[in-house]
Amino acid sequence: MGWQAIPQDFFNRHPVEVARDLIGTELMVAGVGGIVVETEAYAEDDPASHSFRGKTARNAAMFGAPATAYVYRSYGLHWCLNAVCRPGTAVLLRAMEPTAGLEVMAARRGVNAPRLLASGPGRLCQALAVDARHDGTPLLHPPFRLLSRPGTPIDIVSGHRIGISRATEKPWRFGLAGSPFLSRRFG
Repeated sequence: MGWQAIPQDFFNRHPVEVARDLIGTELMVAGVGGIVVETEAYAEDDPASHSFRGKTARNAAMFGAPATAYVYRSYGLHWCLNAVCRPGTAVLLRAMEPTAGLEVMAARRGVNAPRLLASGPGRLCQALAVDARHDGTPLLHPPFRLLSRPGTPIDIVSGHRIGISRATEKPWRFGLAGSPFLSRRFG
């Protein structure tokens, strides 16, 4: 079977389920993108989640409809792209295997090595030119395109989330086993 559009209902679930199921999907932004190989889940009752203390101006998109982009700046340095699941929950897109528009990504990132183009949430956003303009926009409409390949089995690994200081024990980080494009190895 070929690639198929992901329906909005796909996101109307617990973020752990969505994070696992996003591994192996294809993410494109204005024709540039690749295969999602690493994600992290964040729930509303999760102390590490931006929604833990309720809705604010910064996290308002996180309380939007399922399949909304929640984009924020991390440590004032780089943008991070999240897919909203149920209100107050989201999945951080941590890494991608570049497959389309590598030259464009390389120019945006200032590096040529495919492994370094989108292996980390900040790198991913820089490679795809995702920034504050995309916060609150639907992930299922242009410039985004999100597709799945049903029936294609993949080996997924899970582990503790990284880059956070709270609720670090939750094994809510998911990755494509053996992928050289992960932001950090599992294990």
